[in-house]
Amino acid sequence: MSAVTGGAAEPAPAGDAAKSAPSTQAASAAGSGSQAGPAGARPQPAGPARSPGFARTVAALLRKELLVELRTLESVPGMSLFAVTVFVIFHFALNRTGVNGDEAAGILWVTLLLAALLGINRLFVADAEEGGFDGFLLAPVDRTALLAAKALALLAYLVVLELVAVPAFALLLLEPSLGPALPDLPGVLLLGDVGVALIGTLVAALAVRTRARDLLGPLLALPLLVPVVIGGARATSPLLTLSHATAPSLRWPLTLALYDLVFGLLAYAVFDFLLED
Repeated sequence: MSAVTGGAAEPAPAGDAAKSAPSTQAASAAGSGSQAGPAGARPQPAGPARSPGFARTVAALLRKELLVELRTLESVPGMSLFAVTVFVIFHFALNRTGVNGDEAAGILWVTLLLAALLGINRLFVADAEEGGFDGFLLAPVDRTALLAAKALALLAYLVVLELVAVPAFALLLLEPSLGPALPDLPGVLLLGDVGVALIGTLVAALAVRTRARDLLGPLLALPLLVPVVIGGARATSPLLTLSHATAPSLRWPLTLALYDLVFGLLAYAVFDFLLED
């Protein structure tokens, strides 16, 4: 009897089973957690936001500039009205039936230059007064995107200006017809506009942080824009003659293109430092 009794397994006490249950559950939970792998891992913090590309930044800034101009109409109407007013003054002051050749080219380019100065003075004023510079410097974007956007905005202003000013000039002052000059004239005007836009953007960024920006901007821009006016007038003069017999030379358009390239590279090199200062 005793042998039979001793060989039989005795049931474990209820208390011991209850104590072993939590440890079994913990072990199973640990085992399941180890098998779960990444599902049980703590979430990792997200990395830094990627900055938008250069083209997207320029497009966004340019869209902002054009929308602001459409809503406020601060630059283009004033530039166009100034140019037309100057042509009217020349029309009555010269007391002639019309001008052509060198005179016509000189009057056209000087008037366009003076009208462009109005747009150059207003290019960065809103950014300086309303904290636009500070907001842009805090954004994770390429600083030169602001240079490209501002230059393209000013270029668009100049194109709209010429769409108004050139027909007014032909109507009020130009003695020959404007038709024979049209195939070549837009290209020359565009080369001049690119130079004015690049130099104007650089000068406006330099002068906007000074108290005398309305005076300093034109004083800095005019000497730098004189070669643009000379090159533009020399390239335009053969197109505005009475006979249109002189073929336009490539010397002056190439000179304008080289001048645009030099100041484009210069503006790209120093614009970042102008924003910091």
